[in-house]
Amino acid sequence: MSAVRAVAHANIALVKYWGKRDAALMLPSASSVSLTLDAFYTTTSVGLHEGDADEVSLDGAPLTGGALVKVERFLDLVRSQAAPGVAGRRARVASRNDVPTAAGLASSASAFAALAGAAAGAYGVALDRAGLSRLARRGSGSASRSVYGGFVQWRAAAELPPAEADLASVAEPLPSSPDLDVAMAVVVLAAGPKAIGSREAMAHTVATSPYFPAWAEHTERDAAAACEAIAAGDLERLGEITETSAMRMHATMLAAAPPVRYLAPASLEVLDAVAALRAAGTGAWATMDAGPNVKVLCAASDLEAVVAALADGGRRTVLRARPGPGLRVERE
Repeated sequence: MSAVRAVAHANIALVKYWGKRDAALMLPSASSVSLTLDAFYTTTSVGLHEGDADEVSLDGAPLTGGALVKVERFLDLVRSQAAPGVAGRRARVASRNDVPTAAGLASSASAFAALAGAAAGAYGVALDRAGLSRLARRGSGSASRSVYGGFVQWRAAAELPPAEADLASVAEPLPSSPDLDVAMAVVVLAAGPKAIGSREAMAHTVATSPYFPAWAEHTERDAAAACEAIAAGDLERLGEITETSAMRMHATMLAAAPPVRYLAPASLEVLDAVAALRAAGTGAWATMDAGPNVKVLCAASDLEAVVAALADGGRRTVLRARPGPGLRVERE
């Protein structure tokens, strides 16, 4: 059987998901809304072999330790759905990230979405888009959204018991107004791995932050409001929701014991620069994930002006991104 290649693009949450109500099933505490980007993506190839162990490489180097265990467990989940003739075979996985790994730029989203598509294809597990979103979610929650392009909502299904929510908690593409032509400027302040990973920081925040219940409640409302703004083509409203969601998420982390702090002095400088852009009449709204890097939502027509202002004469590295496509899968 030939290998299967999949390409998935990273997505940036405009309304954040931060916190799980079921870590085993990767069920979120609240819904989220995201934008899949064209500039950052993962390419993954999966083939089957007769050896005794999975072989996994990332960017040409063998994967080891906890990262390898995470991929092996995910492959076991795929194998559990495969036909008996192939379920016992091991996988040879080769993955390449065209996005800095573990730096708060959604590399896990694109990585597990690509792995879901390639592994399901290699093992002959026939899944529709909702099924691929559900599978990708089990590797990384945000990966459920990278199955689709453009604006996406991941439903928490928090009103359902976990067994039912496991089926219902999938991402879906959002209808958007043709007037909503957006872009994103990505200010790369640190491209290396984070001191504390997202999964660990998330669990710690849920367990110790007194702000977490309020965060989850308001996030569900923000997700609904963001969907309305996207459908109406209201960029200003969407931008306001986006920036508020990010600041609330980081406030919730800062209230944990001990605090989780991804904000760096350079991050605060960029946040101030974004506020200055708005004060001067250019629509720009910041968001941040689990890392110091800052992403700035703006109209596509304002992207070059926003990039120039944030680059500050070349002092900062600023990347350009626009809405990107959904998961693509093909046989090699």
